[in-house]
Amino acid sequence: MSQSGSELKVAVLVVAAGRGTRAGGAGGPAKQYRHIAGRAVLTHTLEAFAAHPRVAQILTVIHADDRDLYDEAVGGFAKTLEPVIGGATRQDSVRNGLKALEDHRPDLVLIHDAARPFVSREVIDRSIQAATEHGAAVPVAAVVDTVCMVEAGQRGETLDRNRLGSVQTPQAFRFADILAAHLRAERDGRDDFTDDGAVASHQGLTIGVFPGDPMNTKLTTAEDFSRAEERLLFSLPDVRNGTGFDVHAFCPGDHVVLAGIKVPHDQGLLGHSDADVALHAITDAIFGALADGDIGSHFPPSDPQWKGADSAQFLAYAVDRVKARGGMLAHVDVCIMGEAPKVGPHRAAMQARIAEICGLTIDRVGVKATTTEQLGFVGRREGLAAIASATIRLPV
Repeated sequence: MSQSGSELKVAVLVVAAGRGTRAGGAGGPAKQYRHIAGRAVLTHTLEAFAAHPRVAQILTVIHADDRDLYDEAVGGFAKTLEPVIGGATRQDSVRNGLKALEDHRPDLVLIHDAARPFVSREVIDRSIQAATEHGAAVPVAAVVDTVCMVEAGQRGETLDRNRLGSVQTPQAFRFADILAAHLRAERDGRDDFTDDGAVASHQGLTIGVFPGDPMNTKLTTAEDFSRAEERLLFSLPDVRNGTGFDVHAFCPGDHVVLAGIKVPHDQGLLGHSDADVALHAITDAIFGALADGDIGSHFPPSDPQWKGADSAQFLAYAVDRVKARGGMLAHVDVCIMGEAPKVGPHRAAMQARIAEICGLTIDRVGVKATTTEQLGFVGRREGLAAIASATIRLPV
C-alpha cells in the first residue's frame, strides 16, 4: 500500500438484516432492535464505531421491514450512510452492502455483526491495524474450555484447544479484496460461508488474526440479553432517585388522560397541555434525578406551542436528557390519587404506554392508584393528583 495506515479511509459495514429467532421475545422486533439499558442493541453498536476517530463512514444493512426501527435506533449519529436492504443470507447482505460502498471508495472496511454491542475501541484499533498490515484479518478469542467432538450423543475426541480460536467481528479487509471475494463466491454459487474470513479464503487470500476480546460477545439467546442488561447497568455506577408531583383540577369533559391513556369519565382535567398528571409527575421525577429543573422550566405553560400538547413528548424529552448524559432510566413508579375514575381496568395499558415512551420493559414500570379517604381536594372530587419516583443510572 502506498498510503500510511493513518491516511487510509476506513468504512464500517454493520450487518443488521437478520431475524434473530433464538433471542426469544416472540412477536417482538429482531434482536438488533431489542432494548438493553433503554436503547436498541444496534444503537449501542453504532455508537461504538461512530465515536472512533479513524472511522469515516458507517453503512448498515437492514431487513426491508425494519426501516422505521432503524431510523429510531440511529437517531442523529454522525458518519452513517443511507442503509441498504439485505438479502436472503448473510453473504447476500454483506455483498449488497459492499456494492453500496463502492461509490464511497473506502480503502479498508470493517464488517461487524449488529448483535455485538460491546465492541471496544481497542478491538477497533487492532482491526484497522491488522487490515493495514495483512490486507485481511479476523479477531480471534482464545478457547478456554475443554473442547471435544460429540458423536451420537456421546463424547468423542478431545481437541487441542491451543490450536482453536473463537472468531469474532469486526473482520477487517482491504475493500477491493473483500468485494472481489464476495463477487467470486456469488459467481461460484457458494452461499454457505459462515463469516467473511471464509469468503476471503475462498478467494485465495491469506487471513491474519489479531486478539479479540472475550467481552465482545454476540447476543443470541434470551440469557445473553439478561447478562448484557446487567453488564450495562453495572457500568453506570452513579445511581440517582428523583420524585415528582402533579395536580390538575376537573373541568367539563367526557374523559381524562392518565399515563398516556384516554380514560372515559364524566369530567375532564384542566391544564395547558393534556393535563396528564401521571406523565407530568414521572417527567418531573426524571428531571429531579438529573437535578435539571422541572417540567415548567422546560415546557413553560405560558408558551402557546404546548397548548393541548400530548404529555408523552415531555416524558420522552426527559428520557432523552438522561441518554444525553450517557445514562439510562432504570425504573419508574407512579401513584395516581383520586376517587374516580378507576385506574385498575386501565393499569396494564398505562404500564405498556409508559414503558413504550421510556424505552423500558414493563417490569420496570409501576402504576398504582389510591383514594384519599374523601379528604382534601382529591377526596372532594375536585381533581386528580399523582406522585412518582424515577431511578436513573449515570456514568461517574
